[in-house]
Amino acid sequence: MSASTPILELNRDEPGMPFEIHTMQWIDQNRWQQNSVPHRHKYFVIIWVKKGTGIHLIDLDKFELHNDTVYCITPGQVHLLNTSGAAEGYVISFTSDFMGLAVENLDLLFNTGLFNSFSHSPVINVNKDMQTEMEDMATRMMKEYANFFLLRSEILRGYLKIFLVFLTRQFERSGEAESQTRNIDLVKRFFALIEKNFISKRMVTDYADELVVTPNYLNEVVKKVTGFPASHHIQQRTILEAKRQAAYSNLSMKEVAYQLGFDDIAHFSKFFKNAAGQSFTDFRKNLTASLP
Repeated sequence: MSASTPILELNRDEPGMPFEIHTMQWIDQNRWQQNSVPHRHKYFVIIWVKKGTGIHLIDLDKFELHNDTVYCITPGQVHLLNTSGAAEGYVISFTSDFMGLAVENLDLLFNTGLFNSFSHSPVINVNKDMQTEMEDMATRMMKEYANFFLLRSEILRGYLKIFLVFLTRQFERSGEAESQTRNIDLVKRFFALIEKNFISKRMVTDYADELVVTPNYLNEVVKKVTGFPASHHIQQRTILEAKRQAAYSNLSMKEVAYQLGFDDIAHFSKFFKNAAGQSFTDFRKNLTASLP
């Protein structure tokens, strides 16, 4: 897999609309070339597979496609969708800016658990009760997206918000999200901060200061909720990005280390081996045969 493609660069600016919705058939016919290799975006993507079979590669995990499953792709995640024959469903893409700065809208993106890219499975099984509601919103979004009437963006934003609420309810029913307690809220805010700052901040004290708690308290709460201390999650987010680059780019270890904020290549090499259980070079070699 050759992947010197700049789509894997951390700071690449991608052009495009702040919101799109298409059927999976349309994507297959019109975006097949750019979607034929592992890639990632700087916007959120929701893929609702209503009918279809195949494999969805998300970062380093492979998921078999099943009917009525939703995949929530977070900005920065690497993914590749390979369907076996025709598939039915919707692909919704949008930026955080499109949702606006209202607190409740940001909560839907960052505090519901839908888009925590490394803390849970990105797959949601849609039950029959929710299918009708979600299909209605998807149909409304498709119709409005095809028109260019007055306040089009406002209406699309409203429909998307309702769709995300329905999806969040389904997410909670499936047991993927925890109840809204103070501890859970702290952990969610901690994960959101990691996603924004993992390159520049790797100490628990950095995050504790922003969350206005002590490092010991943050470690205790995070471990109680997730089973691992805060330091583990900071390390795992960094190593996830390093693994992505090892798997999907031909950047050297030195270049990857530099992108991730390591000035000392020996320090990065030791960090990677301790976290991944093998050297950067061995990890890359072992993945060659297993990834498409």
